Amino acid sequence: MWFNPIIEWLLRSPLHFFVSKNMMLISFTGRKSGKRYTTPVNYWRMTDEGGEYLATTSQKDRSWWRNLRGGAQVDLRLQGEDRVAIAEVIEDEQTVVQSFQDLFMQVPQMARYYNVGLDESGQPLKESVAQAAKDRVFIKSRLA
Repeated sequence: MWFNPIIEWLLRSPLHFFVSKNMMLISFTGRKSGKRYTTPVNYWRMTDEGGEYLATTSQKDRSWWRNLRGGAQVDLRLQGEDRVAIAEVIEDEQTVVQSFQDLFMQVPQMARYYNVGLDESGQPLKESVAQAAKDRVFIKSRLA
């Protein structure tokens, strides 16, 4: 994306606070190339039975997340600080749908971004959650 270098510069700068509330840099080593890659991603703080994690999603047709399969150590630039985390990619369709359901329950304002409808009680509509998750993966990063 043409704007990634601009976002990367901003997240590393003293002005990071303009975007770092919901954007971070994730850096990882390529599995085949051994090269170091960094990409800006949106994130949301969430919790599950394992505790707090940072949630990120990606479209399946993007390639960067494939380097995180099976779990991988990543470096994060998170709210102006360098942190280490273990990232896990969720690809299984049912688990991705459940992860998106959890996201919309914990961060309901994100439902609109993914075109997910909410019922009268504010619960995400299962059909639209499944549609939103169809072409995506879910990434959980737990801080070390």
